[in-house]
Amino acid sequence: MTVRRVMGIETEYGISVPGNPTANPMLLSGQVVNAYATGRGIRAARASWDYADEQPLRDARGFEMGRHLAHPSQLTDEFDVEDPTLANVVLTNGARLYVDHAHPEYSSPEVTTPRDGVIWDRAGELIMREAVRRLSVQPPGVNLYKNNTDGKGSSYGTHENYLMSRRTPFGDIVRHLIPFFVVRQVMCGAGRVGIGTDSRGAGYQIASRSDFFEVEVGLETTLKRPIINTRDEPHAVADLYRRLHVIIGDANHCDVAGLLKLGTTSLVLGMIEDGFIREDLAVHRPVATLQAVSHDPTLQTKVELAGGSKLTAVQLLWRYFELAGQWLQSRYAGEPDSDTAEVMRWWETVLTHLEGDPLDARQEVDWVAKMAVLQGYQDRYDCGWDDPRLRAIDIQWSDVRAGKGIFHTLESSGRYVRLVAEDDVVAAVTTPPEDTRAWFRGQCLAKFPTEVVAASWDSVIFDLPGAPTMQRVPTLDPHRGTRAHVGAIIDAAPDATSLLAGLASVREAPTAPTAPTAPDDPNLP
Repeated sequence: MTVRRVMGIETEYGISVPGNPTANPMLLSGQVVNAYATGRGIRAARASWDYADEQPLRDARGFEMGRHLAHPSQLTDEFDVEDPTLANVVLTNGARLYVDHAHPEYSSPEVTTPRDGVIWDRAGELIMREAVRRLSVQPPGVNLYKNNTDGKGSSYGTHENYLMSRRTPFGDIVRHLIPFFVVRQVMCGAGRVGIGTDSRGAGYQIASRSDFFEVEVGLETTLKRPIINTRDEPHAVADLYRRLHVIIGDANHCDVAGLLKLGTTSLVLGMIEDGFIREDLAVHRPVATLQAVSHDPTLQTKVELAGGSKLTAVQLLWRYFELAGQWLQSRYAGEPDSDTAEVMRWWETVLTHLEGDPLDARQEVDWVAKMAVLQGYQDRYDCGWDDPRLRAIDIQWSDVRAGKGIFHTLESSGRYVRLVAEDDVVAAVTTPPEDTRAWFRGQCLAKFPTEVVAASWDSVIFDLPGAPTMQRVPTLDPHRGTRAHVGAIIDAAPDATSLLAGLASVREAPTAPTAPTAPDDPNLP
């Protein structure tokens, strides 16, 4: 158990048409998906996603919500094949690009390290940038923003997913993860001008999403947003795994913040799975505290623990850091793998910067980087947080266009720490990760595009010439279907029929028994 586990990021992008605030966002989002798919020669059809195993109303607390009780936004397994706005494609990098209600969404392929999570998340930015460029040939075009609110009361998500052991009691996850999520925002928040869901209050806050959360635990994602989401839809072997669906994070531009968002959460989950956290870090009134912490960029707000002690958010994060260090020492004698060491190193660096002067973290943390730019503008023009020009800068910060987005412009001048190489990000636009089942999914779509009729996280469906029925290849184990596992078979197959024959021969060949690692350690590849 280290930071390495199957994980991924889903990002909904803000969308607008210059000069037309009443444009239909669902139609626009469909245009975005179709523009990219058409430009890349990808078939954009609703049938390209396999919904057979989706169960969005199953709750980790042991029940399933009735469909008549669910908000329409929760019914992600329902669709209308006649609706042209529901564009949906699976990409050759293993990702999903589709319309999620009123936004285009990029769901990254499964990766196993935080660094790869940053790479394939950044690949999504390039994909959206290309879609904007293709649509710009017909003015006024469409603009996309990697942010989480329009500043007028609407919020859209950046969700994380982590594969965990099914043996871990869900109550333990809730108990130990809520305090962490309340304070994690000071490392990973994207920053926002305005206080309140509609940004009506003057001020600047740490996280874009915090004001939109209302309850501690729940199944919803768009109404009564919970700190811990209970959707129990593993997209894997259900007896072994659960997929923790995290909806409380912000969209990150800074590599360090993105790395810490995934890496520190994975470490805390590892400690929870291992039963290592014994002390009670529960927060009194966590929803109110979440918002209070977000509203204080000085980082002086006290977090009251259920036991009565009071700490700042940074101090509570130091406690999680110390626990992680002790856990790694007990597990690996202080010598974890390189990915874990990288996360621990940046975790310590960022907390040290935030503990001194928060502005010291402006090269690594999104909300600090944005605040530094906004404060510079305030000093120059002697304006307050209620100045509409600051809100315009806030929106322009996250514009995906290289020459228009403020973050991208400043990053190109070396203003922020860059962890991942641009060449790796460009490659990730079309190439899947090699060490998860995303490799099989992406390579099948790249090599046999006319024979793959549908795919999902846990299946690829082929329509083979002469076959009486379609052939569904299940991919329930995220650690199989890797390049090492099936790369040679895919490379040797001249067509999909040969591929399936090769896969069948591998399944039928006798092999030496191996110890099942998943129940004991789901992070092992």
